[in-house]
Amino acid sequence: MSQDNLLPDYVFESSWEVCNKVGGIYTVLSTRAKTLQDAMPDRLIFIGPDFWLEKENPLFVEDRSLWADWRKLACSEGLPIRIGRWQIPGRPVVVLVDFQPFFAKKNDIYGALWNDFQVDSLHAYGDYDEASMFSYAAGRVVESFYNHFLDESKRVVYQAHEWMTGLGALYIHKFVPAIATIFTTHATTIGRSIAGNGKPLYDYLFAYNGNQMAEELNVQSKHSIERQTAHHVDCFTTVSDVTANECLELLDKQPDVVLPNGFELDFVPKGVTFVNRRRKARRRILEVANALMGTSLTDDTLIVSTSGRYEWKNKGIDVYLEALCRALHDSRLERQVLALVEVPAWQSGPRRDLQERLKNFRSSPLPEPFITHNLYEPGADMVTQTLHRWGITNRESSRLKIMFVPCYLDGADGIFNLHYYDLLLGLDLTIYPSYYEPWGYTPLESVAFKVPCITTTLAGFGLWANDQKASESKKAISKTSGQAMKAANGRIEDAIPCYLDTDGVEVVKRSDYNYNEVSDRIRDEIIGFSKLNDHEVTFARKAAASLAAKAQWKYFIAYYYKAYDFALRRAAARMKA
Repeated sequence: MSQDNLLPDYVFESSWEVCNKVGGIYTVLSTRAKTLQDAMPDRLIFIGPDFWLEKENPLFVEDRSLWADWRKLACSEGLPIRIGRWQIPGRPVVVLVDFQPFFAKKNDIYGALWNDFQVDSLHAYGDYDEASMFSYAAGRVVESFYNHFLDESKRVVYQAHEWMTGLGALYIHKFVPAIATIFTTHATTIGRSIAGNGKPLYDYLFAYNGNQMAEELNVQSKHSIERQTAHHVDCFTTVSDVTANECLELLDKQPDVVLPNGFELDFVPKGVTFVNRRRKARRRILEVANALMGTSLTDDTLIVSTSGRYEWKNKGIDVYLEALCRALHDSRLERQVLALVEVPAWQSGPRRDLQERLKNFRSSPLPEPFITHNLYEPGADMVTQTLHRWGITNRESSRLKIMFVPCYLDGADGIFNLHYYDLLLGLDLTIYPSYYEPWGYTPLESVAFKVPCITTTLAGFGLWANDQKASESKKAISKTSGQAMKAANGRIEDAIPCYLDTDGVEVVKRSDYNYNEVSDRIRDEIIGFSKLNDHEVTFARKAAASLAAKAQWKYFIAYYYKAYDFALRRAAARMKA
């Protein structure tokens, strides 16, 4: 951190994912919180949506003694709030706001937003209204807190995450101009929509017009709030150079600062605890697979996985399954491989027959021996239909078997009953062949838990990993394992190079049009990794953990200090103008 940086006295952060575990932004906030909380105790305040009024939120503990007078005042101002602490490392202060009362004023709010900032809410649908009313309420909450406790002698920053909180940032910008505003887009609405609709994004990025594409893809309102917020806040940020280029082309705004996403290694168990949890996870994964498939997979099985949001192309689920299918039919694969697909789908709960089988094991496969939970519409599910089309039956004689886990791993899914991180410990290799991935927390989490992974050059984390690897002098660009050579009977033309045993992370080059090349490369990496000896696997796991150690928040937090400085200086200049 530069000695010349202006530092805030208070930081407010608003996100739909505060105390609401739904995506990658939750990981950004929850893993970073302790670093900032240690630096500025209880002057980091998160603002989140309160839709838990009728039920308990396990992530939030209310503290009615904290700022009790202000809470009463805020309620008298039409801001029903609860104040407490987020149950994560650092236990930062959280204000949850009930935004339902503002729906009655929705049209007036949108009208003012158009008049002040030319944000087009006319074409809003779906979650736009809900997110916008929360965002407006969050802005009002910060305004009330500022007026009650603070004044212009304090340096204050308001950071809004994603389009869902843009309205609040614009509200603060107008009505509390002394507060420096930061807007962070973790992925542009247009970029994600272009990629998700099967259009080539990267080769034609320079030619796309964001406003025109928003109309074509029917996301005008989300794009409008995102674009206008980016242009009006004091500091516009994003999470990677990949997305920075996207912002420039689609939002017509170059981000002022790039904020790469870090991780906190306190989330990773140590020593004997790590070993025991890894054994427990592997045992449970294999128990479920054997009960489902009627097989007898042992601990020698290579367990690989992909996970994340269920975005068929964007997350590379299509490429992952293609690579698995090619490995399945490749004679070079000699070891048993169990491949998981951990992506939450529209599921109705755990399979009763699988639950019974786990209690009373029988060595015969269940119907649909590749899925652990029931789907509401299996006929419309891409993973299920792909496995059907390919005739995947997971028979005993198959060297590679696929298991679809279509649920959130929250520790109470009814089958595994383990949290995502606990299950991650049991894996040998993870694969994230993303097409659209502004950062990529899943590969970072993987290497933090000492699981080697494959990602792509279209992921922000992938580019960062490549930069880190390039900065170190490598003795060899690739390495062919002794086991692979032995399996190839000494013939170099049959050997399978495995890059993962030297780096712990392999970043595969991906573009708009090299689907087959990527599939073949991942197939070869799976087969190559399956042939590594114990020493080589241990080396790869250590290399993965070593890379993750470089992405800790204690290093990446410097980028946030840079953004705070930028925003505070811009706000100060704006106030003097």
